[in-house]
Amino acid sequence: MLTVPDTLLARLAPESAAWLNDALHEAMATPHAVGPRRVPTWELRFAAAGRRCGSRENAEAARVLLLHAARPDPATAVRLFQQGTAAERRAVLRALPHLAIAPEEGVPLIEDALRTNDTRLVAAAVGPYAAAYLPAHPWRHAVLKCLFTGVPLGVVADLADRARGDAELARMLRDFAAERTAAGRSVPDDLRHLLALTAEES
Repeated sequence: MLTVPDTLLARLAPESAAWLNDALHEAMATPHAVGPRRVPTWELRFAAAGRRCGSRENAEAARVLLLHAARPDPATAVRLFQQGTAAERRAVLRALPHLAIAPEEGVPLIEDALRTNDTRLVAAAVGPYAAAYLPAHPWRHAVLKCLFTGVPLGVVADLADRARGDAELARMLRDFAAERTAAGRSVPDDLRHLLALTAEES
C-alpha cells in the first residue's frame, strides 16, 4: 500500500494531504478510470498537483508518488514527459527508477532533459536511472553539463563509482578547467574533487 511519507505530510496543508491521499488510492485501485475528455483521472490529478499541493517541491513529490501508484506503461510515461510542463517532466525523470521503462525508452528522456538549460531539469536527469543506463560517453557529457550550468555534482547518482578510473572523463575535465582558466574564470571545486576520483583505481 502506497502512502504519503510523513516528511511530505508535515509540509502539506490538511486539505492538500487529503487530496493527495485520495488521489493515490484512486490511482492504485482504478488507474484506468477516466474523467473529462476521456483523460485518465490520475493524469488529471498529476496535472493539478501544482495547484493542490502548495510549493513546487511538494507538487513534484506528489507527482512522483502518483506515478508510482498508477504504474503507467512506457508510452504513457513518455507522453507525459514530452507534453508536460518543466515541473511535470522533472517528476517523470524522478520516477523513472521505479517504473517499468526499458532503457531504450527511458534514456532518450534523460538525453532530452540534458539538452536543456533548465538546471532543475538537468539535476533530475542525472539520478539513479541515468547512473544505471546512460552510456559512458553521454554520461560524461552530462557531468560536464552539470559543471557548466552550476548544478552541484552531489546530485549525480553513483558519481564516484562511475567516475573512478575514467581516464577519458579526466581528460575532458582537464580540458574544461583549462578553458575556464584561459577565459579568466574560476574552476569549480566540484571539478577538482571529481578529477581526484578519476585518478582512483576502478
